Amino acid sequence: MEYLDFEAPIKEIEEQIAKAKQLQEETKVDMTATLEELNNRLNQTRRHIYENLTAWQRVQLSRHPNRPYTLAYINYLTNGQFLELHGDRNVKDDKAMVGGWGLLDGKGVMFIGQQKGINTKMRQYRNFGMANPEGYRKALRLMKMAEKFNKPIVTLIDTPGAYPGLEAEERGQGEAIARNLLEMSVLKVPIICIIIGEGASGGALGIGVGDRVYMLENTWYSVISPESCSSILWRSWNFKEKAAEALKLTAKDMLEHGLIDGIIPEPIGGAHTDQETTFKTVKQYILKALEELEPMKPEKRIDQRIAKFTSMGVFAED
Repeated sequence: MEYLDFEAPIKEIEEQIAKAKQLQEETKVDMTATLEELNNRLNQTRRHIYENLTAWQRVQLSRHPNRPYTLAYINYLTNGQFLELHGDRNVKDDKAMVGGWGLLDGKGVMFIGQQKGINTKMRQYRNFGMANPEGYRKALRLMKMAEKFNKPIVTLIDTPGAYPGLEAEERGQGEAIARNLLEMSVLKVPIICIIIGEGASGGALGIGVGDRVYMLENTWYSVISPESCSSILWRSWNFKEKAAEALKLTAKDMLEHGLIDGIIPEPIGGAHTDQETTFKTVKQYILKALEELEPMKPEKRIDQRIAKFTSMGVFAED
């Protein structure tokens, strides 16, 4: 079990519980009362910590190494009935962007999302979830395929940003993302977008235009990461906590500003502490959204989608 810095009180109590259990086994002394008291303290401490998280602490939780990534969600949602599709039919197959057909309760759905990798070797293979232009072009190709067969699209967003390398810019990174924004705004099929981890900049927005946009409780969505913002404004990463608060990047902030359609609750402690419950909750939100969106005429969905995004940042005069 890996603990974040603000979880130190939880770690301390859990270590005490482990020692009490070990002592009970070795000495046969009844530690029931002690264990009950420690468990009560643990629950109270957890509740106090996770109900009062700062923006930076939520950023830390979104990056927790044990947090489930896109393919874990897809595998659960489809019960393993998923066929991954590859390549943008132009340059290559971008391993940071995954997508393909899956069966969601017997219904065909196109799943697309960024995949970070579950260990060091896989993170390098997946380029840490930072897609190149061909990743966004692959995503668009799959979206167009879903439109052709009149199937809904679910995107799972988890990226520190689009890959910023010179070769990515040479192959048209900005154009690829901009093309996705344009095309997604007028796709005729339902689109559901869910931020499951990090939602940084155009890298996230490149697959983030949808009829419903949800954020998991401990995720963030912003034009820039707190560290990068801190380095620009203060010439140092030491002000990342202050930057995180100023950016208003949490799910609660985004909902208050009308930039997302809902917050998906996580188990106490974060999605990684009870992955199955998290997957079940995400599935419920997807099915409910599809139930609302599929009966609508495509023209109405498109009009509502465009109206939602064009109204962002617009304030009526008094």
